[in-house]
Amino acid sequence: MDNAIHAIIASYDKLGGVNPAQGDTIPSRKGVRILIIQLKEILFPGYFEPIRITPQNRQAVITQKVTDWANALTCELSKSFRWQGGNSTEKASAITHKFLDYIPTLRAQLQEDAAAHYEGDPAAQSEDEIILAYPGFLGITVHRIAHFFYQHKVPLIPRLMSEIVHGETGIDIHPGATIGPRFCIDHGTGIVIGETAVIGKNVKLYQGVTLGALSVPNKNVQGKRHPTLEDTVTVYSGTTILGGNTVIGKNSIIGGNVWITSSIPPHSKVYLSADQHQVFKTDSIQSGAFDGSGI
Repeated sequence: MDNAIHAIIASYDKLGGVNPAQGDTIPSRKGVRILIIQLKEILFPGYFEPIRITPQNRQAVITQKVTDWANALTCELSKSFRWQGGNSTEKASAITHKFLDYIPTLRAQLQEDAAAHYEGDPAAQSEDEIILAYPGFLGITVHRIAHFFYQHKVPLIPRLMSEIVHGETGIDIHPGATIGPRFCIDHGTGIVIGETAVIGKNVKLYQGVTLGALSVPNKNVQGKRHPTLEDTVTVYSGTTILGGNTVIGKNSIIGGNVWITSSIPPHSKVYLSADQHQVFKTDSIQSGAFDGSGI
């Protein structure tokens, strides 16, 4: 046992991977997870905890929750900025206050997302069920939180948030992705949405959809690498859409298990025929079966 412990400690000097300040200069994954849990209780009081919220106690309960949460957020933000080498205290405090101001807007966005899930899923019994139980709704909730911090150039924490919910749901949304209102993920397992993806309003994705990048020559490549989905697009399960120049036009339906690497005009349908060829249709033309070239 002593030899093993000695070897483990020696590996710290040799290989690194140690936070020398006892967690004071790097955000805590556990702390970020707790922030998500506690923020859900602020966003939807009474849904995720055994407490009754009434008009009589609401002011006191929410004041305490918001105060405690803001202090914890400022702590994690400060560690994040210290890791980056910046002025941690001022930045952390300023971003905390900006996020608190954002919460009413965030709640409105999430109510629209919940409504889109409910309207798009005949199995859903209520919007309460969506908020309480649906992994797709949890995925978009945490993404909208993480995206705020990504936009404010907070290091580490946005990615921690996205990976925490990824582990719980199988939904992998990079915090940089831009997602419009009334977004619905049905059967969320296996969703991948890349950093520069842009998604319009009233978009619905099914399980196993990838909005990814084509192979790039190096990790420092700049510019848009992931596709754009315009308004009111539906993408069915198992489909892969790749490339920063790829745009799926509004009101289009992309069937399951297709592979797309170039743009699709608005009001189109793409799907697999019985003989496994991809078929592309628009309102005005029908190209028939083809081998997928150009898509």
